[in-house]
Amino acid sequence: MAKAVLRSHLGHCKTVGPEEVRSRLEALFDIVVDCLRSRNLDQVVMYAEHLGRDRFTSGFGIGEVETAGNVLEESMWHHVVGGVPTDELVESRGLLSTLLGISKDALARTYVSLASHEHVPSLASCALFEGT
Repeated sequence: MAKAVLRSHLGHCKTVGPEEVRSRLEALFDIVVDCLRSRNLDQVVMYAEHLGRDRFTSGFGIGEVETAGNVLEESMWHHVVGGVPTDELVESRGLLSTLLGISKDALARTYVSLASHEHVPSLASCALFEGT
């Protein structure tokens, strides 16, 4: 997973180095697995909200945050498809889809909630429509 994140050329990931990226991803992976096993999403939602606050206050752009989440999601899918018996794949897919969707939503809502109180260029959606 760490290699995939580093290949995404995310600015802030370059500054912390591969070992720190790997450590962070392993911690998140453990949280995801614990939540899947317990069928309880509280831990991943709290982590996502913490991450949203941390990434906003650290100056990460929303694009970088979303890209990192997408890279993690892709890696998780490779683990699920490669490591889950075929007869458990449908249930595992549903559980992981739910968990990832809820956690990405919690992270984005937290980040955008903070960003709505100040001007953040990466969230200026009107710029998308200028000149059309």
